Amino acid sequence: MLQLTDIRSKYMRRTDKELVIACRKGDESSWEALVDRYQRLIYTIPRRAGLSQDQASEVFQDVFVTLLEKLDDINEPDRLHAWLVTAARRKTWRFLTKERSLKEVDSDIEDGEDTLATIVDKKPLPDEVLLQLEEQHRVRTAVAELDERCQRLLTMLYYQTEPPSYAEIASAFGTSEGSIGPTRARCLKKLLRLLEE
Repeated sequence: MLQLTDIRSKYMRRTDKELVIACRKGDESSWEALVDRYQRLIYTIPRRAGLSQDQASEVFQDVFVTLLEKLDDINEPDRLHAWLVTAARRKTWRFLTKERSLKEVDSDIEDGEDTLATIVDKKPLPDEVLLQLEEQHRVRTAVAELDERCQRLLTMLYYQTEPPSYAEIASAFGTSEGSIGPTRARCLKKLLRLLEE
């Protein structure tokens, strides 16, 4: 019997193009895999632009509703990543513009009080930050494609604010401390191969 992680791993290994084609045929698991693959990236774009959690959730939802509506119109499904990032940036910019307009109206009503200063950043997301977010997304996606042992080890080593000691990791894995370094090296090599593909 397949476990949930096996099923998730199966869908994470599929390309965007394969997932889009499956979604067009009504495969709900492929849709869930697409949302799972891109949710952090798409949610982070409006958050980095200064929107609140609720506002970012609204942008996120709008991006995926638009994707669902335009799924059959996407000519290059293998470039879905770029399509989603562009959609998220545009919807974030529109949201900020709409918010700014509403705040300007409120400002005029409140005797000229400068409420525009509460907007964190009125400009679109800087390209450098966007490139960094995309790179983080690539790494997260590649880590999700690794076997469970490597995922667990790399998560313990690199995704915690206070990484555990080798002794704690060895205990969690039921192995010796001396095997952690070589295992980490093998896992990082696998990760690098996935990132280079």
